[in-house]
Amino acid sequence: MSRFYDDKETRTPEQREGELFNALPRFIAHAQSQSPAWGKLLAGVNPADIRSRKALAHLPVLRKPELKAMQEATPPFGGFNTLKTGAVPRLFMSPGPIFEPEAPGEDPWRSARALYAAGVRPGQVLQNCFAYHLTPGAWMVDAGARKLGCAVIAAGIGQTEQQIDIVRALKPDAYVGTPSFLRIIIEKAQELKLDISQLKRALCAAEALPPSLRAWFKEQGVETVLQWYGTAELGCVAYESEAMEGMILDEDCILEIVRPGTGDPVPDGEVGEIVVTNFNTAYPMIRFGTGDLSAVLPGASPCGRTNVRIKGWMGRADQTTKVRGMFVHPGQVAEIVKRHTEIARARLVITGEMANDAMTLHCETEAGSPALAEAVAKTIRDITKLRGEVQWAARGSLANDGKVIEDARKYD
Repeated sequence: MSRFYDDKETRTPEQREGELFNALPRFIAHAQSQSPAWGKLLAGVNPADIRSRKALAHLPVLRKPELKAMQEATPPFGGFNTLKTGAVPRLFMSPGPIFEPEAPGEDPWRSARALYAAGVRPGQVLQNCFAYHLTPGAWMVDAGARKLGCAVIAAGIGQTEQQIDIVRALKPDAYVGTPSFLRIIIEKAQELKLDISQLKRALCAAEALPPSLRAWFKEQGVETVLQWYGTAELGCVAYESEAMEGMILDEDCILEIVRPGTGDPVPDGEVGEIVVTNFNTAYPMIRFGTGDLSAVLPGASPCGRTNVRIKGWMGRADQTTKVRGMFVHPGQVAEIVKRHTEIARARLVITGEMANDAMTLHCETEAGSPALAEAVAKTIRDITKLRGEVQWAARGSLANDGKVIEDARKYD
């Protein structure tokens, strides 16, 4: 069986670039003519002119806040869809809320390639521990696994002891889900003195996978833990191979790294925001700004795949951060402060390590008390759906740098 999913993975960079940009004008023309939103956003653009990275960089970047606002004005998809709502297989709602349609066809999220690079092969069994409820993560894996010819255990999240029973009874070849939930499963099995050592492989997403946590998994007997990166709007964007040297870009999208807050590409190696153009004809995304930071790595992967590599997830361009699989937004911090007039300014600090992180809201106030701290902690939980501590600070003591969320976790 081939080491590669298909011949696309070993194209020369020049061949790949040429084929992508030869296809781009037709894709843009389709989006303009079939999607009211793209027809408006790209009014006056001649698709035939968009045949290079320089030309592509002149188009506007679409970011989540704009997408959300357009969906609110023109529900449910903001006019970005090219098919009627009832003509797609599945409909999803991600936090925001932002709505996403699933495109028709096999493997519409392009996840089979990432699974194959992680060592998953036809006839294997996957324990899919992404949520099947509302968000598309589990369905991305499900579709890719079916494309490969694998059986999928629709395990979802939670019910840790049942997850352990599944591992012991069905003996999956791989776990797929967040790294933090895999850690919870392993620690619970150790607590119950139950053997799940047959679980040797994992493919993780939706959270950072720092080297320290990957090393911990290996110490527990999970020999191969790889990660992939994607979004609900774009599908799979990049993935690790067993070489574990950067994340390899998917073959059916165009990546740009831009200076945060702009649409200007930065030089290779410089950290910036991930911006992606996909070729999903049912839900086109052209220069979609993910809000995630990364940088391009030089050269090709030692595994033999020749596509561009990125360093992986390096934080958020817009201060939005992910804690235990949930996004926390600057607007949520503002809402917490608004509900407690005693707080003059606040800064949410995320500390610890991934899968063992903690949130502390540092609040400038002259009226700090245990009762107020308890009330603020309850508000944090109500708004973010996560637990957080409260720490009082003197007026004027928090850094005046514009940050309301600080990610101080250790990733090394």
